[in-house]
Amino acid sequence: MCLSLYVIVKFRRRRGDNTIPVQVEGNHKLEIVWTVIPIILLIILGVPTVQSVFGLSKDYSKDPDAVQVIVTSHQYWWEFEYPQFGIKTAQEMVIPTNAKIAIETKSGDVKHSFWIPALAGKIDSNAGANVNTMYFEAPKPGVYLGKCAELCGPSHALMDFKVKAVDEASFDRWIAALKEPVELPADPAVREAFVSKCLSCHAVGDQGGMIYPNLTGIGSRETVGGILVNTDDAKYANEGTVYENLKRWIEDPDKIKPGNGMGKVALTEQELDGIAKYLSELKLDY
Repeated sequence: MCLSLYVIVKFRRRRGDNTIPVQVEGNHKLEIVWTVIPIILLIILGVPTVQSVFGLSKDYSKDPDAVQVIVTSHQYWWEFEYPQFGIKTAQEMVIPTNAKIAIETKSGDVKHSFWIPALAGKIDSNAGANVNTMYFEAPKPGVYLGKCAELCGPSHALMDFKVKAVDEASFDRWIAALKEPVELPADPAVREAFVSKCLSCHAVGDQGGMIYPNLTGIGSRETVGGILVNTDDAKYANEGTVYENLKRWIEDPDKIKPGNGMGKVALTEQELDGIAKYLSELKLDY
């Protein structure tokens, strides 16, 4: 651009100058120069680009050293299954740093798109037998935001998830903690309501169903429902503690994330308060 501006100014037609500029047609030396230089530049840019594209398409789904994660998208939440470790969780993908994470993604309903902007590109999550694969790595510990990048319904913009990269020892402790038995609520009335109205679809430990997100360790997650940020810091007036967020979510999930499919559960105030408190204390120590 600078060179173009210089030429435009330097060699502009002056007022009263009607001479014909020097013609360069047939100047083989000049033609070779302005042909060869772009070719060299294209090679310099093209070779590493092609190498990178083919490198990103490598398939680590059969690599025993890679962490295998089966990602299933739902309206409007994410399920993460680790077949090597026999565990399944939701909304937060915990991974070890500096390890290949091999993703197989599919959809449980409509088309979605799996995307972690800070770590990897996006890949479609399709319904049916069409499974897409990709891989990525997290070079340093941290919490990375994930999004659905495909318009999938009224709560598409609220279909967030988190990727939590931790050191290998912490990852191993997380796996072990997720497999440990979980005690049900101590209060008989709360326990009965939780078993009959929550565990029919959700799971804690080895109890319950897996139609909707596994609730094991939900008290340790960064968010409730993917979008209600858990914090104990009073300066964030629009955010709540995990207990407050859980209570808001259980009371009326469609108000938080329209069309999520959970529906409003009929609970007394005592049951609602007890279940929210119980779930907020389901933390994983890793």
